[in-house]
Amino acid sequence: MQLILASQSPRRKALMELFHIPFSILVADIDETMNTALPPYDEVARVSRQKAEAIPHGKSDVVVAADTIVVCNGKILGKPKDEADAFRMLKLLSGKDHQVMTGLTVLRGDKAAVCTEVTDIHFRELTDREILAYIQTGEPMDKAGAYGIQGGAALFAEKLVGDYYNVMGLPVCRLGQLLTAVAPELMEERV
Repeated sequence: MQLILASQSPRRKALMELFHIPFSILVADIDETMNTALPPYDEVARVSRQKAEAIPHGKSDVVVAADTIVVCNGKILGKPKDEADAFRMLKLLSGKDHQVMTGLTVLRGDKAAVCTEVTDIHFRELTDREILAYIQTGEPMDKAGAYGIQGGAALFAEKLVGDYYNVMGLPVCRLGQLLTAVAPELMEERV
């Protein structure tokens, strides 16, 4: 049995290491486009499952895949295309509530456990100068919603309700529950 993380995200890799279970990394090459006519909650779960299913694996192997989006006023915010897009996203989030949704899939053989974890966040009002300074750090460019809660954007989040690690891209508690359901012996080995 092999545990496989279907992600090249350094944050997800670091969070997977919290389980103290050896794993390998394989990246799924799929179209991650979401249908904006469908609920983001469902779409992010669908994309995570597609990622897991795209990874070559044996019947006893366990594949973990995740996809994270930010949703504000019904709009899905993925990773920014450029600095102007990052500015637009952060301006939209300024002074507002939003949700971070991570679709999570644990796949083993033909058995899949799929869910969406949601964390609610409120950003304080941000000045254009603050937003531009944050963008200049380069941090927003590879993150959904153009921010990393574990970095400079910690200064923006006034309130967070839910799983902090979900905002980083991998809801660790929920992942532990899904791994226990799909591959209990894997979780027993770590105790």
